Amino acid sequence: MSYMKKIITFSAAAFLAGTFAVTGSAQTTERGDKAEKRAERPAGKGMQRGGFGRGLRGFRGGVLRRHGGLGLRGIDLTDAQKVQINAIREANRPDEGLREEMRSIMQSRRMGTLTEAQQERAKAIREIQRAKAENVRAQIEAVLTPEQKQTLEDRRKVMQERMEQRRQQMMERRQQWQQRRQSGEKPVEN
Repeated sequence: MSYMKKIITFSAAAFLAGTFAVTGSAQTTERGDKAEKRAERPAGKGMQRGGFGRGLRGFRGGVLRRHGGLGLRGIDLTDAQKVQINAIREANRPDEGLREEMRSIMQSRRMGTLTEAQQERAKAIREIQRAKAENVRAQIEAVLTPEQKQTLEDRRKVMQERMEQRRQQMMERRQQWQQRRQSGEKPVEN
C-alpha cells in the first residue's frame, strides 16, 4: 500500500471511530429513562400487585374490559347494565384514608416495626374491605339476568377447580423438594 492510501485509510478509520463515540455517548439508555421517570413519580404510585385496587388496575379499553376485574369479561351486558355497574363502581370506590393507613401499616411490616395494634387495625381494614367487596358483588349480581348469573357462577366453579389443581401441584412440588432435601440430593435447576 502506498503512503497516501495508508494516510487516507487511517484518517477514515479515525473519523468513523470519533463519530461512533460521539453518537454513542449522546444516547441515553432506555433503562436510564425509566429510572428517571420512576424517580419522578410520587411514592406509592404506579402499577402494583395486590392492594385494594387489585383487579381494576391495568385494564384498558372499553367498558367490558374495565369490568374484567369484576369477573364480567365476556358476559354480554346491555347498555343499561353497563351504566348501572359503572354507577355501583363509582359509589363504592376505595376509601383513600383506609388505603393510606394500610400502606403505612405494610411499610411498617416491611421495616420490621409492626406493632400488635397495627396488626389488629390491618385485620379490621381487611374485614371492612371484604364486606364492601361482598356488598358490591351482591349489587352487581342484582343487575344481571339469570343467564348471566349462571355464566358467572360456572366461571367461578371452573376458576376454583383450576386453583385447586394448582394448589395440589404446588403441594406435590413442595413435598418432592423436601424429600430431595432430606435425602441430601441437590435441587434440580430449571
